[in-house]
Amino acid sequence: MQPPPDYGPPRSRTMSDVESAAAKLAELLRHPEDLDKIPALKAEFTRKKAAVDGQLRVGLREQLEVTQAGMSSITEGQRAVNMIKDEMMKIDKLCAESHNMIQDFPHIGLVAQTHKNFEQVEKMKRDIDTFQQRIENLEYLLGQDDEDPANQPNLLQVHYGLTQLREVRDDAIRQIKSSEDASTELIDNLTLESGVTVQDLFTRLDDVIEWFDTHIGEACVNLIELVQSGNEGMVVRLALIIEEEEKSDKKARALQDAQREYKDLASRFKSIAAGSTELRGYKEKFTKSIEFVCKTAFEESNAKFMDDPDKIDKAFKWYFNNLNVVKLGMVNLMPKKWKIFKTYGSIYHKNMHDFLLGIADDEGLGPQYLLAVINWVDKYYAKMAKLGFAEDDLQPHVVDNRVPELVRNYRQIIIDRVEEWMANIANTEKKQFAERDQSDISQNVDGYLQTKTLADMWTMLGQNLAIAQNSDRTDVAEGVIESMFRALSARQRMWQTLVATEKAKYAVPGSSTEGSSEFQEWLIAIANDQIICIDETDETATSFLGNFERDITPLVSAAYLPTLTEQINSLKDSYVDVATEFIQAWCQMIFYVDFRDTLKSLFTPDWYGSRDMEQMVITFADYMSDYESAVHRAIFELLVMSLADQLLIHYLSSVRNKGAKFKRADPFTEKIRDDCVTAFEFFNRYECGPEVKEKWRVIQMFVSLLSEDKARVPEVYMNFKYAYPDLHIGWVESVLRVRDDFERSMLNAVKAKAAEMTVDPAQQYETIMSQVK
Repeated sequence: MQPPPDYGPPRSRTMSDVESAAAKLAELLRHPEDLDKIPALKAEFTRKKAAVDGQLRVGLREQLEVTQAGMSSITEGQRAVNMIKDEMMKIDKLCAESHNMIQDFPHIGLVAQTHKNFEQVEKMKRDIDTFQQRIENLEYLLGQDDEDPANQPNLLQVHYGLTQLREVRDDAIRQIKSSEDASTELIDNLTLESGVTVQDLFTRLDDVIEWFDTHIGEACVNLIELVQSGNEGMVVRLALIIEEEEKSDKKARALQDAQREYKDLASRFKSIAAGSTELRGYKEKFTKSIEFVCKTAFEESNAKFMDDPDKIDKAFKWYFNNLNVVKLGMVNLMPKKWKIFKTYGSIYHKNMHDFLLGIADDEGLGPQYLLAVINWVDKYYAKMAKLGFAEDDLQPHVVDNRVPELVRNYRQIIIDRVEEWMANIANTEKKQFAERDQSDISQNVDGYLQTKTLADMWTMLGQNLAIAQNSDRTDVAEGVIESMFRALSARQRMWQTLVATEKAKYAVPGSSTEGSSEFQEWLIAIANDQIICIDETDETATSFLGNFERDITPLVSAAYLPTLTEQINSLKDSYVDVATEFIQAWCQMIFYVDFRDTLKSLFTPDWYGSRDMEQMVITFADYMSDYESAVHRAIFELLVMSLADQLLIHYLSSVRNKGAKFKRADPFTEKIRDDCVTAFEFFNRYECGPEVKEKWRVIQMFVSLLSEDKARVPEVYMNFKYAYPDLHIGWVESVLRVRDDFERSMLNAVKAKAAEMTVDPAQQYETIMSQVK
């Protein structure tokens, strides 16, 4: 009986328990998005706790019932033992009294004992005299069985003969031990007529027993094959021998217990003192042989499983075939009390349990092996049910009820692999980007610059998605898909951070411009990457994200589809936003590197006689010549518009230049008009020319702030503000201060007008002036 579970007060938690719980939480909540899963996790753990509590209550009730039944049995047993003891004492008393009732009883007893001893000596001599001949006969029979190992027709006869010889040997040893001189000198040195000693015969007997045991062992190992070949006689003979040995062991064990517990009585009762107490363990060896055969077969199956985990059914075909052989062909050949089918089932199930958990806990194996274990559990129980084994009868559970945990582990293995590969790709790109290594940039078949790792990344995602698909589980697929969306978003954030950091270095006045051209190539390549991921303007081609969406949609549940659609749309928007950001950064780099000195002279006295705008437009043309074919067609117009925006922003922001001043007598309006015409001549080469011209209408407002009479400046500001709601008052102040007729009252009037104005929230839209400060 197993000890009942400990239902005492709970032990205090150790630091290791707390660390284990913290590690488990860290595994479940790896990402900020996982916080949304807390209610579901709480519900799942509450359900599991309720199930465990219910099992504990049932287990406690069962244990109490078993304990009570056991205590009742112990009480009844103790009462029976006491009754037997009382009866034995009465018999002993009657025996002692009877000695006094018979005249000359001691003499009669002595004569009877002498006669009995004489018979024992005579029998022992006869047995010893025939011992060698009987051994030789058994050796002959075993030799015949060696020639016919499949049938071994002499097995029962040999066993019977060996049993008799064992009894002779045991009687001899027992008589020596019970004599006054317990030395075995007589056995070791007494030479028989045949020239050998008794000890030589006993040693030879041990060799024959070993030979016989080899035959028994081979038969046990080949038991399934014997049943399959229809050799029922051999199986029955084997069962009879093991059953007889089981009875012998049971009797020997009872004698051992009697001699140990009741030494006084044992010494006075010859039947207790004379019996054999040797345990031969044939039944245990029989059971171990079943275990040995099973383990050997599992080793072969393990090799096949490692070669191809998807063929686990084929690897364990023998498992169910053997059990079916036992059920149909062996049960009727074995003693019913052995419950041989249940015995086989228990041994096989334990080995399956250990095998599956060994695979599940081996972190060095790939996810396909863990998936095979997960999918095998239900198939296994279905096959066992067909054989007649209910799931509750097979204990412990074949994977210790860890299927949900294994599913999470399988999902996490894929997620970890995705994260690892994405991290490796990111580390490689970071290194190449930092070193301005252009080997990762190449032109694709369309001539667009892109990173070489882009296709590799999507290929890797597709491979891991296929692994998740093989699970045929939506919970696995959805978890992996979520991790892929997180990885793709993280990759975008990585590039944004790297680009922002590098761009900031060039934005510092007087900083080195080394590596700027390579940086601009990277910007174009990364921007193109974003568009290539989503571009489907060609009806004959599907984008990376389009293929990804097509592959993942069938894998998720209906409840997850809205979330999936939202994630796809969000990722598409992010690709466009990131591409736009990098194109803008590319345009900004031209102003940081090429126009540092040129921008400083705008609106200063030197500006009137310079050709700064013309020089900038020529520089634009040179860049367009180099990059027009390398920029994805979907964002080329965006690049042109960004150039126009950056030029406009820097142009308007130049009112803060040191030395900038607009005098009434100077032809600044004409000069500004000339600059605009020069810029429009360049941008009109492209389809977005009219859009650029429309956006540049803000220059008219700028000129009005510079040229209108002081009294009308507040009104000009009001019109400006309504047209451009995000107009900064700081910039307006800078514009007013570069007028040669600036007065403080002019600025105060503008600020007063600004305080009076209220802009309709519906008209609070972003314009180019939000970037002019």
